[in-house]
Amino acid sequence: MNNTNTISNEQEALRQQAIIEELKKRYELEEKKTGRKKTFHIVTFGCQMNSRDSEKISGILKQIGYEETDSEDADFVLYNTCTVRENANNKVYGHLGYIGTLKEKHPSMLVALCGCMMQEPVAVEKIKSKYRFVDIIFGTHNIFKLAELLKTRLESDRMVIDLWKDTNLIVEDLPSDRKFKFKASVNIMYGCNNFCSYCIVPYVRGRERSRDPQDIIEEITALAADGVVEIMLLGQNVNSYGKNLEKPITFAQLLKEIEKIDGIERIRFMTSHPKDLSQDLIDVMRDSQKICNHLHLPLQSGSTRLLKIMNRRYTKEDYLDLVDRIREAVPGISLTTDLIVGFPGETEDDFLETLDVVEKVCFDNAFTFLYSKRTGTPAAAMENQVESSLAKERFDRLLKLVQECAKKSAGKEEHTVQKVLVEEVNAQDSNLLTGRLSNNLLVHFPGDTSLIGKIVDVYLKESKGFYYMGELVTA
Repeated sequence: MNNTNTISNEQEALRQQAIIEELKKRYELEEKKTGRKKTFHIVTFGCQMNSRDSEKISGILKQIGYEETDSEDADFVLYNTCTVRENANNKVYGHLGYIGTLKEKHPSMLVALCGCMMQEPVAVEKIKSKYRFVDIIFGTHNIFKLAELLKTRLESDRMVIDLWKDTNLIVEDLPSDRKFKFKASVNIMYGCNNFCSYCIVPYVRGRERSRDPQDIIEEITALAADGVVEIMLLGQNVNSYGKNLEKPITFAQLLKEIEKIDGIERIRFMTSHPKDLSQDLIDVMRDSQKICNHLHLPLQSGSTRLLKIMNRRYTKEDYLDLVDRIREAVPGISLTTDLIVGFPGETEDDFLETLDVVEKVCFDNAFTFLYSKRTGTPAAAMENQVESSLAKERFDRLLKLVQECAKKSAGKEEHTVQKVLVEEVNAQDSNLLTGRLSNNLLVHFPGDTSLIGKIVDVYLKESKGFYYMGELVTA
């Protein structure tokens, strides 16, 4: 189904809110009869975009009257799926096998599937034929319709499937359930226009759609008023934000406006595509008092030849020049990246080019991946697929170098006092608090839970590689 924007985003939000209220009354009556609230459980696979979508889903379900539980043995179970790699799909099928046995014992249980995997017709057909107990299937474009889809399912006995190929609608003014009161993610755009030859994302998330800047500013202002001090701006490629708006605005210009919002003390963003990272953005990062000292800049390969086949639209030299300009403008910035090993046709020389970039840049950390063939992408049909044993051998060599570089950059702030956003009680030791530096590294230190959500001064006593042990600095 293709959705055309026949009604406004605001009208659709009001329509969905009315359905939420209708279901809320229905569930209140049920609760009076049964003496218990209905429960829900969400399993989220994949990226931060999916995590943000799950917050919206949770917000809608809580407003309807559901109560969250940490078990899949719930009244409503939803899987928010990822399809970046084939094994992500297999994990979902594994969960469905388990939930099928639970539903046999509790036939009134509702099971829903959404997210990127549901944008793949082959996956949906498999679910329709092998997992007939699934109640609701929807995709990445119509998360906001959850209440309506739930209402439809409650009023019928059939599997409800609502999948859109694309959309112009951006419906944001609906409930959201944040994990942290003091930090939040904010979508600034959806979809992707890049069509990297190995990536399924543009096919399942659709073309780029930027949110209106005023809507973004208003959302962040409201979050600041609610106690949020750190925001993460999300998009598949934040650097191309604003290009499709009626009145175009650049990502750099948007950041300048967000910086003016009182109460917001830290700004993060991801993901940045190197081809669109402008000098204007570098200048804004240089001059900012709030943008965090961390940039995730996916390289994928150091081989210009492979980068062209990947459709990345930059060269090895372009990337190295970009890194030089960023480091000159923002000394000490933490740089992380993504790297693919074993892309079709990768030669030893291509691989050595990747090692060369890693050595030259010396990333603070890198997420390294063995190439995974994704059905439906151009790369999956390419000849010269690299033998798995050879790819694994290269992967191990790359990982060793990445770890050596990370070790060199680790501990730069040791024996200094740094600002730390306190996030939670340490999971391993309840006497410690865990917080995060501007450069995204974790810090563990003794402290009182009243500090959670505050930005405090911490002396970094000892580096442990990817985290620090510290001491609170008191006046």
